Amino acid sequence: MHEDRTIVVTGASGGIGRAISLELLANGANVALAARSDGIEETASLADAGDRALPVRTDVTAESSVEALVEETVSTFGGIDGVVNNAGIAGPTAPVTEVDADDWDRTMAVNARGPFLVTKHAAPHLVESDRGSVVTISSISGKRPLEDRTPYAASKMAVIGLTRTLAFELGDDDVTVNAVCPGATTGPRIDRVIERQAERRGLGYEEAKRAVFTDDAALGELVDPEDVAEMVSFLLGPKGRHITGQDINVDGGTVWY
Repeated sequence: MHEDRTIVVTGASGGIGRAISLELLANGANVALAARSDGIEETASLADAGDRALPVRTDVTAESSVEALVEETVSTFGGIDGVVNNAGIAGPTAPVTEVDADDWDRTMAVNARGPFLVTKHAAPHLVESDRGSVVTISSISGKRPLEDRTPYAASKMAVIGLTRTLAFELGDDDVTVNAVCPGATTGPRIDRVIERQAERRGLGYEEAKRAVFTDDAALGELVDPEDVAEMVSFLLGPKGRHITGQDINVDGGTVWY
């Protein structure tokens, strides 16, 4: 599906980002694995894709680091056909009156500034591609309230606005721009969120998981990273070329818009 295409994936060191990277590499893409941690080396090793996996240490909040990522990707593979803006942090779990301004700024920097910077610097290469595409990982929390998660929800809603605007800005050059909105996804990050919610609500872990996440889902369960990866791969591929400006839920039936 993605043979001879080059795709940048941020936050590729674990979780959803690793699942996306492995899915794309398994389908023949060249993938620049971007993250701050050495987990990108492990992702490359797990993929067993040889030179098609390019780990690049990147801080998506720093413009010079993003520029270096784009330059190294283009130098190695000759261009960029797709971008997956996946890097993100959960931010604090606290009522707004207790949210530190520095925590707000950090959450917005990673979750909203990062996708802006990566897309900004990749865009000149995307418009040269025969099938340019951007997919940014938002969240259902960018569509519905999630108590005590103001910075995270605001940053993920910002991503949807960025997506819709860029879809029109880049559409004349046949570049598609979409967001994928996962529900609560299995892995260490959601475990930490559930633990914090359990502590704040005076509940056990399983009770908090049901109360905050799975009771509202039609399927009554968390999403797996691989479910998100398959949707991202579809949107980047040839069958998704007429889908743009959309924010698509992969959430087990939690949000209906």
